[in-house]
Amino acid sequence: MSQAQLAGPDLSDSYVSLIESGKRTPTPVVARLLAERLGCTTEFLLHGIEPRQRIDTELGLRHAELELLHGDPSAAADRFGEIVKVAGEENAMLAAQARFGRARALEAQGRIGPAVEAFERLRREAVAHPERLADLPLAVALSRCYQRAGDTRRAHDLAAYALTQTDRLALTQGEIAIDLAVTLMQTGAAREPGSPSTAYVRTVLAVNGIPTAINRTAEIHALWQASVLAADGEDSALAIHLADDAIATGRPARVACRLALVAMDWARLAVAQGGGPLDEARELATAASGVFAAFPERALEHARSLVVLAHVQLGVGDLENAAGQAEAALTVLNGQGPIIAATAQLVLARVALARARGDVLEMLNTAEELLAAVRSESSGPDREAAQVWRELGDLYGGVGAGEEQADAYRRALEAAGVRDAMVGVTVDSALVR
Repeated sequence: MSQAQLAGPDLSDSYVSLIESGKRTPTPVVARLLAERLGCTTEFLLHGIEPRQRIDTELGLRHAELELLHGDPSAAADRFGEIVKVAGEENAMLAAQARFGRARALEAQGRIGPAVEAFERLRREAVAHPERLADLPLAVALSRCYQRAGDTRRAHDLAAYALTQTDRLALTQGEIAIDLAVTLMQTGAAREPGSPSTAYVRTVLAVNGIPTAINRTAEIHALWQASVLAADGEDSALAIHLADDAIATGRPARVACRLALVAMDWARLAVAQGGGPLDEARELATAASGVFAAFPERALEHARSLVVLAHVQLGVGDLENAAGQAEAALTVLNGQGPIIAATAQLVLARVALARARGDVLEMLNTAEELLAAVRSESSGPDREAAQVWRELGDLYGGVGAGEEQADAYRRALEAAGVRDAMVGVTVDSALVR
């Protein structure tokens, strides 16, 4: 069929040519007219996909999202990948959503390299096709990934770019704003008092607060399963509705957990800087601990928040509660999280040192054993482990164990990635701070 035949008496040849070249978008009336002459549905003409196929693809996206949020990230990556193949280039919008989901699933698996590659490709596409993808969530995700990969400069640059965009939009609520606040804390961009990043995180915390979290996992999975059964019965509309309900049901808990991460890091920063508002830090750490306690799968974050709270108690001189929070963290960990467990042991050692007890060295040796296990398993730099080794060295010095102190400082540098020419070198604690 020629352009003239397709145009018929109602349209001009040049208008059909503009539509074919993507320079014009047909109105609904014109789209229906062209679809009739081409012998296809309007949906297929506009989106390259039939209505039933589009509904099934939309449902697949929702089930893949549920798999990512409440199931297995590896299975989610596979599901999103299948949707990319089905959607194809003819339906670029759905394909872009699926590729974004797959990139997030790769990040959730800890496959940071492939995740960065996927996010970068999507970001380039967002520049060329802003109608398909939003750039801001991609910038936040990339900042988070580069930080985990050790490229702190790139992580900071992306976080700063995202901050300018949220400032332009006056955006302080919603998942994007909260994700950015998490990223600003994790990348260290909000560590400088008075910086725009610090002000933004404080505003997000003030505006959103730390909501009480309710564990509705069972309800989410029930809705998810009902959606699967509806799909099996070919009731796609109901299946989509139930999947949307499942995703929405989990949103308050997701938001609460992310805000709890921000609150916990903010409290930890206040303690580390010294002289900060410790009453506020205690309130934030307590709220974060309450959120994580509601979710058994968040045991590591729960324990970490308890350790932060213990450090706050140390800061205000409440030794008894500091020891109690550290012991509670060890109970929650139940043999997991050796770095967090070592940090809890160091809190107990500080309490014992303040009380002039004689078992301080034993506690420090226990912390060293925990950290040594992490060292043997880790192949790359680990900033958190380096900081705990440094603190261990400080405490060894406090009890007069000079040899153990020097060894702990060396291991702090090794954990930070400094491994060459260390033998026989005496290291000052200031170098590993």
